[in-house]
Parts: sequence; C-alpha cells; structure tokens
Amino acid sequence: MKSRLFYILTLLLIFVSCSRFEEQSATVAPAPYAEDELLVKFTPQVAQMIVQAGVDGSRVTRSGDIELDEVLQTIGTCAIERVFAVDISAEERTVESGLDLWYVVRFDSSKTAVEDVARRFARLGQVQKVDVNRTVKRNYTHRATPLSQSKLEGAMAATRATTADPLLPAQWNLINRGDLFVKDGVIKSVKDADVQCQGAWEKSTGDSSVIVAVLDEGIFVEHPDLLPNMWVNEGETLRSDTDADGNGYKGDVYGYNFVHQSGKIVWDDVYDSGHGTHVAGVISAVNNNGIGISSIAGGDGGENSGVKIMCCQIFSGNIATSILSTVRAIKYAADNGAVVLQCSWGYVSPCANVYDWGAAGFGTKEEWIAGSPLEREALEYFTHYAGSANGTVEGGIAVFAGGNESAAAAGYPGAAEEYISVAATAADFTPAVYTNYGTGTTISAPGGDQDYYYEYVDSEHNYGEVGCILSTLPYHIAASGYGYMEGTSMACPHVSGVVALGISYAAQLRKHFTATEIKNLLVQSAVDIDSYFVGTKRYCRYVADVGPIQPMQINMADYRGGMGGQVNAEAFLAAIEGAGVDMRFPNIYVATDCEMAVAPARYFKGDNQTFTVNIADTEVASVTKSGTMLLFKGLKSGSTAATITASGGSSQTFTITVRRGANDNGWL
Repeated sequence: MKSRLFYILTLLLIFVSCSRFEEQSATVAPAPYAEDELLVKFTPQVAQMIVQAGVDGSRVTRSGDIELDEVLQTIGTCAIERVFAVDISAEERTVESGLDLWYVVRFDSSKTAVEDVARRFARLGQVQKVDVNRTVKRNYTHRATPLSQSKLEGAMAATRATTADPLLPAQWNLINRGDLFVKDGVIKSVKDADVQCQGAWEKSTGDSSVIVAVLDEGIFVEHPDLLPNMWVNEGETLRSDTDADGNGYKGDVYGYNFVHQSGKIVWDDVYDSGHGTHVAGVISAVNNNGIGISSIAGGDGGENSGVKIMCCQIFSGNIATSILSTVRAIKYAADNGAVVLQCSWGYVSPCANVYDWGAAGFGTKEEWIAGSPLEREALEYFTHYAGSANGTVEGGIAVFAGGNESAAAAGYPGAAEEYISVAATAADFTPAVYTNYGTGTTISAPGGDQDYYYEYVDSEHNYGEVGCILSTLPYHIAASGYGYMEGTSMACPHVSGVVALGISYAAQLRKHFTATEIKNLLVQSAVDIDSYFVGTKRYCRYVADVGPIQPMQINMADYRGGMGGQVNAEAFLAAIEGAGVDMRFPNIYVATDCEMAVAPARYFKGDNQTFTVNIADTEVASVTKSGTMLLFKGLKSGSTAATITASGGSSQTFTITVRRGANDNGWL
C-alpha cells in the first residue's frame, strides 16, 4: 500500500547488478542508479597497488596495473576511492573480511555508459565483483500525526499519580489490557496483544552497555525523552572537522550522517517525516522520567540503565541517498559497538502487486546475493564482527521491516534467514492490513492499523491516531514532541527493542550468547497467534487520505503460518535466563609500553564488588586501577598467568600476552 511508511531500496533488475554482467539479460527496464560510478571489488593484489599509488591510499585515478589502467583511462576515470573509511582499530578485521577490497570508481559518463563500463570491469581478472550504486528511496512523503500539546498536558494531569510516564496508558503496544477500541459491543483489542513489557521489566529495563544502531532518518538527539539514552562517542567533539579517535569519521558524537558525510545529524529538514526519532523512541525513550512515553528498553531512570541509540543517518529530507551510504552505516555500526541493527527499509516484496508497486523485488536469497553483493558482504560483516567473543553477545542481530505491500512474502534483505524480518499486527493480534507475511517472515510485533480502526474516530481522535503507535517526534513536526505512525517499520523497532532488552538481561546475568542463539531464543519464545486468524477482517483502505469510503476485507486464513509468532519480551527474558554460558574474564593482549583497559565487573556476578589481580610474572605486565577499570600495561615481550579475585570470593585465571607490535585493541 503506497501510503505506508516503508523505505525501499529501488531494485535494479537489469544486467548491471551482478558480478558477471554478460550472463544477464539486458531486456528489463532499468531502475535509478548512479550513471557515473560503479562499486568494484578488486583482487587483493590490485587493491594493494591502489594503496601504494595514492597519497593517503584512498583516492587515486590509476591503479598501477597496466590492463586495468587501460580501462580506467578509456572511461575517463576521475577517482578511485575506497568504499569504507579506514578505522584504525578495525582495519585488521576489515582486511580479513575483504571489505577493504571494495572501491568506488567514478568516471566520465559522457564517454561511456555505466553498463558498458560494468561489462569491461567484469571481464577483467583483476576484478572480483561489480555492483551499481543504486538509489535508495522512501515511498512515504507524509509526516506523522502529531499529538497535540493539549492532549499531552491532559495526559500528564490525568496520570500523574499512577505512572511516571504520562503517555504510557495510550501505548497499547507496550501494555494492552484488552479494554481499548470498544464500540457497539465490538472490541478490537485483546489483553496482552502487545510485546509483554510489564513482566519483562521486572527482570530488566535495559542496560547502557547495549547499543542499537538506527539506520533511518536523523534522530532529534536533543529530545528530552531521548538525549540521556543517545550513544555518545567520547573520543570526538561535536561538529569537529578532525577525526580525533581515528575511526575514519569526523565529529561523530551521536553517530554519523552518511547522506551528507558529516558528523552533524540532521532531523529538521522540511521534508523529513520524523521517522528516525519515532523509531528511537519505541526502542529507548527514557523511562520513569516524568515526561512523555515509555519505551521497551529505556531503563528505569537509574544510572547505567537504558540501552543506547546510535544514529546512523541514511535518509535526509527529499535527498535520494544510495546503497553506498547504507553499507557504510552498517559497517560503522559494527565497528563502533552496536550489536543490534534497526533497519526499517528493504526491497519490495517479490509478491507485491505490480500495478501498485512497479517491479517486484528479489525472489530468492540467491538472487539477492548475486544482485547486491556489497550489501550482502556489509551485513555479513555486521552479523559476524559486531559484539565480542569476550562480551555479552558475539556477532550482531540485524532486524528488518518485512514490508507494507500486503504481499505473501517479505522483502529482502530481511527475508534471508540470517536476519529477522518483522510483520505488523493490530491491537487484537490480527495482521495489519498492509503487512507483508509468508515466505521470509520471522516474527510479528505491533505496528498499528489505522485502516482497521476507522470506526473509532471521533471528535477527540483522528484517523492518524486511532490504533497507531505513539512515540517521540521532533518539535517542528509535533509541538508536543510526540505523535503517531504505523507500518512494519514501526513493528520493526519493537523487535529491536526486545532483542536489546534480552541482551541487557544477559549482561546483568553475566552470560554470553552468540547472535544466532539470541535470534533462536527470540523466535522460540514468541506467542502463537494463528488462532486469532479467523473469518475476515474489514477495513477501509487509505482511510487517513480519503476517509471511510473504500470498504474492503482480507481473508484471515491466508495469514495462518505466515506471521511467525508475536514477540514476547517476558518469555524471551525467561529463555535468556535458562540459556547461555557464564562469561569469563578475557585473556589480555597488549603491546609493550601500551595499556589496555578492562571493566572487571562485566565478568563477575554481583554488584558493587572490588577486585584484586595477581600477576605471576610482574616483569611482563603490570596492572593498576582507574575508577571501575583495570589498566593492564605491557612491560616486555612474553606471556604470564594471572588471577583476578572479586570481593564476593569468586576468582578466575587468565593469561596476559605482551608482544611488540600489538595494537591498542589487543589484536596481534
């Protein structure tokens, strides 16, 4: 459905989307992509030659390889630039993954068409893969429905004595008591048709060590309900024009704006919808602060509670962005500590109505891998390298919106089994009338359904409010700072938030999981909702745009077995409690005359403990305390055993290895 909020990577189905272009048909009409650049994966030998040919190893016009340079000269190459910025601390794994081999080749499109350039590259032995830089678009231009200031003030007055967050009673998506949307004896809400936050919050409200990267519009980071839970890069200065921490990005305090290639996050463009801010609020608006909404993993108002939101801006106003921005954001998230990737975007479902949506998206995982190789490799990097073998979670979890085309298959990339694809439900467990379902769908979550609740509009509520998701918004969109949206792109952050809450609980329990284990526990703990798919569901299509003049219905039986279960935070945290392995204090790798900081409390159960460390060979390494951290310093090359003991009585042994040439993060 065209009015739904769901970001679309415009799918290129022509012959320039594969690593061997001559094998593809050229008869399909093209979709938007950059005409004057290609994304090329060279062999390691050629990539090394490019590095040697450039002053800074990132931007040159010739490679040093005779055969390749002939092609570059013919097409009028103006620049060869590495796709991914050099992050000093992550360069070793970047090389290991092969992402360092991807380059943007910019050329004079007046000399040669991009399709011809792609063919020439594909024939070269020096080239492994070629991809086009597709345009990334949104199919939604409308803003959210704002909550009026008077309604906010009324909610604050009415709920001040019963809840710390005055808008929580309106958040059926978090706590649904089954008493909403009642008219003429018909109730369109079901008790517990939510994400089961109330029980989950008794175990965890979110831990500040967990970071969720939101790939979306810019987030209004100064929103009072968001600012305390924004991730902050302590090594950078806001709006700085230098890269102080060496991660390849200047001034990236709250994240990075990959649209404008700037550390300044932008959320107030006249064409922005407020979507990034809305998504962030669902995941981690500050809880128990006396204002606004509650969130899934926003903490309890105490110190170190509430998961952190990293802003990876890939949309801004009406500027069309590209796959290049998206893959950079994915890698940035992994390299800067995020373990959950929140992605309310994807390709059109392969089963989408062509009349409404144009060309359908990738039909199989194999088609997606062949047609979007750089995107695939970036996501593999996140799922493999995010987190830590010594941390709470090893690997990253990527969560995608399933799509809003009312189609019987989720869109890629989320439909691939490595990721989580989210369908949307209403307040009575029924499928939202716009949601994709079926093949590739992993799980469901509340997403809102204004077309279904058209009968409940009155003088106090309009079509954009009833049955939709309430969350944070920028002030230029809603003076109150809050408002409503709907879509699988709203269901998606509910799952991201629950995943982050589960990882938070694991951190509190000092347990370790792999990303795959987290994903499996999430799915296994979901609520079976197929029993609610009975008869037909009546709705009015595009009710917010044209009013209740297009009555339609869907057959509920079509959705059975196609929505996954509904995400259940309480059951998920219970599953976390009974699984995983106890965390162990890590072995230390440090260079001579360098220090490595470790937070010992992460590895021992119990709070407010003190720690002592005994190093067998004090000529190899030493240790000092700095606040809550232990600083291990390499003194001379060698290895030594060590023991750490907590004041609670438990102790663990580990090894300290000191080598000349180890870098700051311990990689040898």
